[in-house]
Amino acid sequence: MGKEKNPRRVADNEAMAIARMLRTSPQKLNLVAGMIRGKKVDKALADLTFSKRRIAGDVKKCLQSAIANAENNHNLDVDSLVVAEAWVGKNLVMKRGRPRARGRFGKIMKPFSEITIKVRQVGESA
Repeated sequence: MGKEKNPRRVADNEAMAIARMLRTSPQKLNLVAGMIRGKKVDKALADLTFSKRRIAGDVKKCLQSAIANAENNHNLDVDSLVVAEAWVGKNLVMKRGRPRARGRFGKIMKPFSEITIKVRQVGESA
């Protein structure tokens, strides 16, 4: 008598991927996430490939992981996938400092963030 299978956290026509500990602020990451929300995955991948923002490469890896999860784990059609949701969250903040004039100390905050991308199959084969 084994353990019961965990229920799926997403719908039957969805798959998702999470990228954690991305070395950028959530505000900057949200600009890149907003670029791909609601687009078809091939168009979103093209936009991320040619984006000038440094973090776009990590977001692209997360999107490719979500596509691979949809294809391999949930048997969804890759050609009919759309970026349904992409949301950003805070992670840890490294605190660093720099000596300043008159014995003071300048705080340097180095934030990390995380992104969750959810892809959904749409169209006639859904």
